[in-house]
Amino acid sequence: MLVLLPPSEGKAAGGSGAPLKAEGLSLPGLAPARAAVLDELVELCAADEDKAREVLGLSEGLRGEVAKNAGLRSAAARPAGEIYTGVLYDALGWADLPAGARALADRSLLVFSGLWGAVRMTDRIPSYRCSMGVKLPGLGALGAYWRAPMAQVMPEAVGEGLVLDLRSAAYGSAWKPKGEVAGRTATVRVLHAQVVDGVEKRSVVSHFNKATKGRLVRDLLLAGVVPGGPAELVGALRDLGFTVEAEPPTKPGRAWSLDVIVTQIH
Repeated sequence: MLVLLPPSEGKAAGGSGAPLKAEGLSLPGLAPARAAVLDELVELCAADEDKAREVLGLSEGLRGEVAKNAGLRSAAARPAGEIYTGVLYDALGWADLPAGARALADRSLLVFSGLWGAVRMTDRIPSYRCSMGVKLPGLGALGAYWRAPMAQVMPEAVGEGLVLDLRSAAYGSAWKPKGEVAGRTATVRVLHAQVVDGVEKRSVVSHFNKATKGRLVRDLLLAGVVPGGPAELVGALRDLGFTVEAEPPTKPGRAWSLDVIVTQIH
């Protein structure tokens, strides 16, 4: 099983410790592409704070993120599972998983990133700010930039099992499962169901969408469940108490679509 996650916009401070060792990151085939993004991002942020803030889409209140990026090479690094924060990662609770679930998480979770392409939870990275939606002056739109490098490394990373894709659209643009891999991929949408005037209405609520996805992954990890494919995933989630509606693909080369229905959002 490979679970594809988006990063969080907000990130924990790097703290103290050894700086980034890019050669030690997972998916080493991404090293040249990572170096190119890192070089341009650091140079941009060190040279022109206002331009960098505009390129990165940062408000005046986030000006400090530019200086953080300028110092990425010397900044302290921590496991990605500690760097990424926010709703999904709080619900996932990687740091306090028991040993067996933690080992499964470290094998199974892959976080997509505008700066790194993708990293595993144990990869040591500094805190940074660079979303997949950024368009760098030299390299262009990062979603498009990462497609070729990711296409080279993902077949090996995916292996032969289930791909559970929980990424947002921006991060999904960097790599899309195709062919046989798509047939064993499941994408998940979380819908809030409410009865209004006797009629059920469903809506997507961003905050609770992320929280539910985090809990869903955590529950799978705690149960030690490794579904062999999308149909088994549906059964496993239902056994764990989730209300799931599944739509198998109607054509070859398409992924399964899973709707997780929640009636209470918290």
